[in-house]
This record gives sequence, structure tokens and C-alpha cells, in this order.
Amino acid sequence: MKIEIWSDVMCPFCYIGKKNFEQALENLSFKDEVKVEWKSFQLDPTLEHAETKTTAEYFREKKGFPEEQAKQMTNQVIQMGKASGIDFNFEKALITNTFTAHKLLHLAKKYNKSSEMEEELFKAHFLDGKNVGDIDTLVSLAVSLGIDAEEAKKLLQSEEFDYEINQDILEARNNGISGVPFFILNGKYGVSGAQPAEVLKNALTQTYEETVFPFKDNTQNNLSCDADGCSI
Repeated sequence: MKIEIWSDVMCPFCYIGKKNFEQALENLSFKDEVKVEWKSFQLDPTLEHAETKTTAEYFREKKGFPEEQAKQMTNQVIQMGKASGIDFNFEKALITNTFTAHKLLHLAKKYNKSSEMEEELFKAHFLDGKNVGDIDTLVSLAVSLGIDAEEAKKLLQSEEFDYEINQDILEARNNGISGVPFFILNGKYGVSGAQPAEVLKNALTQTYEETVFPFKDNTQNNLSCDADGCSI
């Protein structure tokens, strides 16, 4: 069963959604049959690649929120994060353009480490206050997962995976996805937002029962024919 997840590195609800999804998946009997594909999404592609802003600066300058309102909003997210096992540190978080970070996610996909890289990027951004638009920072994250430093640096300085990232974003637009996280469950159902683990568990179970289980071979006797003949 294939699960596609659109996400952006600087989206706190995407981090919460990832944790809740993993918790939901862990309690399912068919978890080993689930294949997860992370898809790129940019909440603010207008940010300059070289610039960074604090969360308070970003809310004030880009969203027009007064400091007290921004603080109230981040405090609510902090409480939600704690319930999912995340200790958000918005005072350290640096807002920046995430396009280059998405390149690293696509590189990690090549080594079947996209979920691990997603986690490392979230931790770097929300917990450690690292600049996830900085190439040296991204290379260090690649190395931490066993990816060659030179390969990562060469990739991040090139246009490789630009097409794939833009295709992810276009696919989101074509599917009517305007916010993240967004989950598409085996091509049939869409789930929007950082839903609780129980909600995700129920959605995954329903999708499995409707799209996978009916086609599993549960018969005792294989009374059938194929190109090699018939079996009894």
C-alpha cells in the first residue's frame, strides 16, 4: 500500500503529522506492506535562498502578525508538539527558502532514507536552530545518514532534482492540495493536516481493507490456470 505525503521542512504541523503517522503505522498488522513516499511542497517559495528570519520576524514581516499574536500561535503549536513527542524551539528556528533542502530529500530517496532525512531536517530546523538552506549544514545532515559528502555537495550546488521537486509541487496543485501535511492513501483517499494518530490509523485501516485486502489470495486451494497450465 502506497502512502504519499506532501510536506515542507519549515511546517511544524508536518513534523507533528509525521510523528502521528508513524505512531499510527506502528500499531497496524500490515505496517510492513506500507510504502511511504515523501513529496516536496514549499509554503513560501518567495523567500530568498540566502536570507534567514527568526519566526517572530517572519510572522511580523511576511504575515503581518503582531508579536503577541505570533507568540500565542507558536505556544499552541508547542503544546501540540509535546503531545506528539516534539519539543519545538521556535526562538531558535530560522525561516529560509527550503528548495535546496528538498534536493537533499530526493537524494535520500535514492538510498531509501527519505523518512530518516525528513526527520533530520525537521530536527535541524525546529530543535537545533540550524539553517536548512545552508549547503554545509545540509551536507552534514547527509553525512550523518551515511551519504557521501562530495556527492551531496555536488548535488546541492547543481540543478539535479529541480525537475522532480517542481513536479511534486505541480502534482500537489493538480490534486487541489494547498496546505501541508497532506496524505494520499493508496491513490484513493486524501487526509489533510496533522491528524491524531488514531484518526490516521483508522484511515489507513479503511484504505487497506478497501484497496489491498480484497485482492490478497486467502484461498486454501489454488484451483486456477495460468500460462504454464492448471493446478489442483
